[in-house]
Amino acid sequence: MSSILTNTSAMQALQTLQSINTNLTKTQNQISTGLKIQSAQDNASYFSISQSMKGDSAMYKQINDSLTMTGNALATAALGASSVNNLAQSFASQVAFAQGQGVDLAKVKDTLKSYVTQIKTAIQQATFNGVSLVNASATQNVVTGISRATGAFSVTTMSFNSVNLSAIGSALSSVAGTFTATGMTSSALSLALSNANTQLTAAITASTSIGVAQTQITAQQDFLGKLTNQIDTGVGAMVDANMQQEAAKLQSLQVQQQLATQSLSIANNAPQSILSLFR
Repeated sequence: MSSILTNTSAMQALQTLQSINTNLTKTQNQISTGLKIQSAQDNASYFSISQSMKGDSAMYKQINDSLTMTGNALATAALGASSVNNLAQSFASQVAFAQGQGVDLAKVKDTLKSYVTQIKTAIQQATFNGVSLVNASATQNVVTGISRATGAFSVTTMSFNSVNLSAIGSALSSVAGTFTATGMTSSALSLALSNANTQLTAAITASTSIGVAQTQITAQQDFLGKLTNQIDTGVGAMVDANMQQEAAKLQSLQVQQQLATQSLSIANNAPQSILSLFR
């Protein structure tokens, strides 16, 4: 039935055009933003998951930056420990040299005191951003990441021990103080060598401990970097628009829009044909 009051064809054509325009606007937004999920309205589940994962990724990146600071402090400590290690080696070698006959112990003592001074200077300078990991033996706890494994948010940590190079310096200073210019007994020289060797061993242990901590930090940073990349990739798979698909869809919708506009125009002209019945 034809009617001049109710144009069903025009109503249907208009509804089709409106649907196409809605899809076209959505596609254009996805192309302009690069996102297929921009809000909870697009997909509540994916939006919630992606926002949580983005938050995790951001925290991991900040934790990684914090670990960089710790790594730099450890690298500085390692430099100080290596210097003390080398000086302790030289100190012990000089004490070993003093075991021989006819050695000028006064010169030996001056040399040993010089090594002690260098050790103290190295310890004082082995700081990064005001942080020293070589002045005291203590457990250092650092945050290494976050976890949602149990369904609840928690942080993960690791620990390492700072070292007390100052104690080594003080002990070697005491050894140097036992040397006198009026001669020393063989037992005193032997004791000095034993004590020097003990401190050399402590210096080696301290240097090794710092090196192990560096390896741990480096490994954790490498893991966090890979983990962050994986999370970002996962988020992208959920919310990023497929630009090739959207470009093809855009062309298709533009053609559909043109056809729907023409259909609406034809439907709107239908009532005019009724006039011909009265001519």
